Amino acid sequence: MDGFREGIEFFEKNNSSLLGSALGNQYIDRVEFEINETVKSLNGFSGTAASISTLKGDVAEFWHAGTFNIKAAVRGSNHRLVVDRSHDFGSVDVRGKNFISKAGLKYYKDGVTSAKQQSKSIFERYKEYQAQGGKDSIETFLKKRGYSDTSVLNSAVYAGQIRVIPADQLKDAIAYLEKNIAKESVNRPEQVQRLKETLAMLTDKISDNEGVESIQLTEAESRQIARLAKEGLVDPKKLGLTTEELIQESDIIRESFQAGMSAAVVSLVLKITPEILKAIDYLIQNGEIDEEQYKAIGLAAVTGVSEGFIRGSISAAITANCKAGLLGSTLKEVEPSIIGMVTVVTMNTIQNSFKVAKGEMTRQELTDELIKQMFVSTCSLYIGGISQGIIELPVLGFMIGSFIGSMIGSVAYSAGYSAVMSFCVENGFTMFGLVDQNYELPKEILEKIGVELFDYENFDYENFTPEIFNVATFDLQLYEYEKYDIIFLRRGVIGIRRIGYI
Repeated sequence: MDGFREGIEFFEKNNSSLLGSALGNQYIDRVEFEINETVKSLNGFSGTAASISTLKGDVAEFWHAGTFNIKAAVRGSNHRLVVDRSHDFGSVDVRGKNFISKAGLKYYKDGVTSAKQQSKSIFERYKEYQAQGGKDSIETFLKKRGYSDTSVLNSAVYAGQIRVIPADQLKDAIAYLEKNIAKESVNRPEQVQRLKETLAMLTDKISDNEGVESIQLTEAESRQIARLAKEGLVDPKKLGLTTEELIQESDIIRESFQAGMSAAVVSLVLKITPEILKAIDYLIQNGEIDEEQYKAIGLAAVTGVSEGFIRGSISAAITANCKAGLLGSTLKEVEPSIIGMVTVVTMNTIQNSFKVAKGEMTRQELTDELIKQMFVSTCSLYIGGISQGIIELPVLGFMIGSFIGSMIGSVAYSAGYSAVMSFCVENGFTMFGLVDQNYELPKEILEKIGVELFDYENFDYENFTPEIFNVATFDLQLYEYEKYDIIFLRRGVIGIRRIGYI
């Protein structure tokens, strides 16, 4: 039973490190998933017959949507963009998947042309339709496109949409629109509102106004990516789409804080649940509430939350730094569960080292705890990996396996410890110095064989005894024969990894 109890206590104390490591790894996985999706969508144009001039606009759509999604994953946001690929009249190129956002992109040769296309009116589009051989009347043209009357003729085709153009054209486009607004204010005032609306919505990136935005793209860069996309050679490293480039320490600190909070909640539940059950049991048995048990619940809550937060956040930060490549490319391949276990052993050893310094623990006890934790951690890690393969739910599968592994490891260690100590008792083996073979005779045995002992640390003073007059009495003398006692000493465990006479 001790092995099971110690296994549960091990998991209760160290689960926050494991959970923090898993959450840190999940964070990096989300970022890498969005990077891979972006590269996959760009390379999806491989083999297309479209010209670079045409393809650059399509590439820009997937670039802005993809880089926005990457930045959202980096920032821990659930906002995402999707590319509609619709060619309907005034259709949206990129829209929000789980938040309100509509954007239209125009990537033409210069800022003036891009601005003209973004600010084009419905009437101007009708005139283009007629120039291309269209025969519908203005009323029919509008009705087919969802408009009820001609009052919208001066409105922009892309009214209400974010107007995205190349980053290097934004300055010229703004200057063009401002000049046109001033001009039309005199000549055609009815056109001013359309131009002002276009100017207000004009930008070189898509943003959710909550800190997440796409990465700017120039017209030349869109052409370059289009060439690579036609050949299926888009490489995220060459475009700066890597975790090393995109994730900053501030992002990891923020995510580690969130992971620490999650770990603290789990630790809180694991800490206070046994105390609450004890309080309920006491209430059922005695019909009253034990004040001391509720004090224990409060103490468990405080220690559980604080320690869980610290362990979870540290483990998440280390894992995220390693998996993001901020600590070198080699550590990117390290399993997060291993990082979690190393964090467990390291932090527990630091705690025990303070106890050794304060005299609350011996060095042998520290060594014993370190070996035990490494053994139980290995079992927890191994069973957790197997469980994760069976239970495919992220984190949960590993945590269940880790709980089982902690109990199995603790029971196995206890059994193995007893067997090793028995072997050392019988053979005097020191296990390479880990076991202290003590050959001092116990105090009781020394006194038994007649050795006079004294405690030099204690001062014994003599008591004054007054003389007392006693009437002489006749006492019979008894004959006592001398006794010989034979004591068989045996050796056994007298402390942590310490064997001596008992």
